Amino acid sequence: MSRLRATALLPLLLGSSAVPAGWAVVLACAALAAGCTSNSAGPFDYDDRAPLDVRTGDEIRALTSADVRVTSITYRSPKGGRVPALLFIPARGGPHAGLVVQHGMPGDKDDFALDAIDLARLGAVVIVIDAPFARREGEPVAFTRRDRAEQVQLIIDLRRAVDLLRSRRDVDPYRIGYIGISYGGSMGGLLAGVEHRIAGFVLMVGDGGLVEHLYSPFNRGLLASLEPRRREEWLDTMKPIEPLTWIKQASAPLLFLSARHDQLVARRDAVRYQRAAPEPKRIQWYDSDHFLLPRAWCDAARFLGTHIGIDGNRHWSC
Repeated sequence: MSRLRATALLPLLLGSSAVPAGWAVVLACAALAAGCTSNSAGPFDYDDRAPLDVRTGDEIRALTSADVRVTSITYRSPKGGRVPALLFIPARGGPHAGLVVQHGMPGDKDDFALDAIDLARLGAVVIVIDAPFARREGEPVAFTRRDRAEQVQLIIDLRRAVDLLRSRRDVDPYRIGYIGISYGGSMGGLLAGVEHRIAGFVLMVGDGGLVEHLYSPFNRGLLASLEPRRREEWLDTMKPIEPLTWIKQASAPLLFLSARHDQLVARRDAVRYQRAAPEPKRIQWYDSDHFLLPRAWCDAARFLGTHIGIDGNRHWSC
């Protein structure tokens, strides 16, 4: 069952004609377009003029309802191949907010389909993409240069997801948010450092990236088991693209949602990740394991209500 469905989200407190505080950065970018292009982030650069070449597949009838239409799509990745995604479109008229949702590791886009439906019901066109490791066979992490290539590709593919949302007539280009869960919570910090068209980020049970994660007390044996030269080569190639470093360049508001009894993310790593982030940020801790309490999704929804203006007039309860 969807966690958002189980919690039945509260109405989000918008209800005024004032511009939400979280839009300030995005509107500033609109005013200073020359300094806020979508293509100025080192290894995460791409040609934002290239066609997205969106191909729409079948409607997912098992998920589609009277108020949300769900379709499978793909679009072209600047790093090769096509990005499989699910698109969740509210039935009522827009323009809507846009929302990018990123799954954990291992996992794929289907893991959060029901949550995405509930978010769409709040008034967002939601896109959930497969990470590059979910598009192939084998383990998500190989301890080779492929890991770097796939992490770079993920961030670029997420930036293209922003392009896709902004290209839609039913999406307000200044009201785009992000939710990442676990690995998606980590990669969201990296994305926040390079993509400044997103008005608010929700980072759920994340840490500072794969290097941080594999140095944690839960995983240290994995790195120790590698041949020393291979381990050093992998660390050298991954450290420059760690979210822990890139999140320092974030400009949009950040909401960190963390668990006191997390069995996958060490508390020290979650705290280190949070401290690396600049203001404005909010930090919430819950008495739960890695799978957060329903209340966390309510808090995420309220945050998004403030920063991307999803529907505050619908009647939900947490």
